[in-house]
Amino acid sequence: MRGMPKKKVEDTHEEEVPEGSGEVPADLLESVEEVFVEGGEGVDLTVLEGVGPTTAKKLTDAGFLTLESIALSSPVELSVASGVPESTAKKIIAAARKRLKIDVMTALEYYQQRKSVQRITTGSRGLDDLLGGGLETQAITEIYGPYGSGKTQLCHQIAVTVQLPPERGGLGKGAFYIDTEGTFRPERIVQIAERFGLDPESALKNILVARAYTSDHQMVVTEKAEPYLAGRNVGLVIVDSLISHFRGEYTGRETLAERQQKLNRYIHRLLRYAMAYNLAVLVTNQVVSEVGFVWGDPTKPAGGHVIGHGVTARLYIKRGKAGRRVIKLVKSPYLPEDQVEVAITEGGVVDV
Repeated sequence: MRGMPKKKVEDTHEEEVPEGSGEVPADLLESVEEVFVEGGEGVDLTVLEGVGPTTAKKLTDAGFLTLESIALSSPVELSVASGVPESTAKKIIAAARKRLKIDVMTALEYYQQRKSVQRITTGSRGLDDLLGGGLETQAITEIYGPYGSGKTQLCHQIAVTVQLPPERGGLGKGAFYIDTEGTFRPERIVQIAERFGLDPESALKNILVARAYTSDHQMVVTEKAEPYLAGRNVGLVIVDSLISHFRGEYTGRETLAERQQKLNRYIHRLLRYAMAYNLAVLVTNQVVSEVGFVWGDPTKPAGGHVIGHGVTARLYIKRGKAGRRVIKLVKSPYLPEDQVEVAITEGGVVDV
């Protein structure tokens, strides 16, 4: 009833994996389990006013490999990460922004800048149309839904489709997959790669996998990811799931403010990566069910307004009839709300 307090029932995050072969040879597993490799070098940061070889090395060692990554950071963040004084960090950031001409611009100039945004096919034409052509770079896309709805399946698939050449809807780049719940399965990558005609070994080697065991570890893994974004030609960052550890570790109303602040910092880092490296970010989210809800769907995304405001586009996936999945676009800066039906097969997510 409306006057009664609403209780929240948390869900776990499990996915159904269609049966099939998808066996990964032993020699391939070794390459997948190598989480990190040496990242490549970025631009010469000594082009910035006041940055000499020593400071440039501190910045690159901290993961700031491009002018964009510096320009989009805060003085405190840059100072803490690299060890340079905060006053110096302010000057370095100002120099990077000046060189990149990050300033007030006309809407026309911003429109021209937006043309650098690229899209990654999801492997489903219907879902691509729902998203205006596919998963957008320079943005965070969230997909939430109950356990077993297919969130992780979609993550596996887009980790493959990002590797497709541009003429086939991909970026010809790799993926960085942050697994917080132990649900990443290289066997699924093999199955999906075969569907799209990609070599399974190459597909696996183009995906960097990092397992995060706590919320702090998740944040550290994400911070340390920056050198690999440019060095390994990464076009997609996946976090599956975004909130699992935060929900498990921050229980009770007294810890809510701290959790939300931490989540906010984390989402802003992901957005900075998306903007600085022109890559797409895909995060999954769990749900809460409000008991006593009278009208409408009681299923709501976890994380509150911090996540809702932080992500660019939001998708809701749920089970439909005959084993199908219904994916609804519930938030976008410029696309209308709509929905599409898909199915999960041995080869991944397909149109119905």
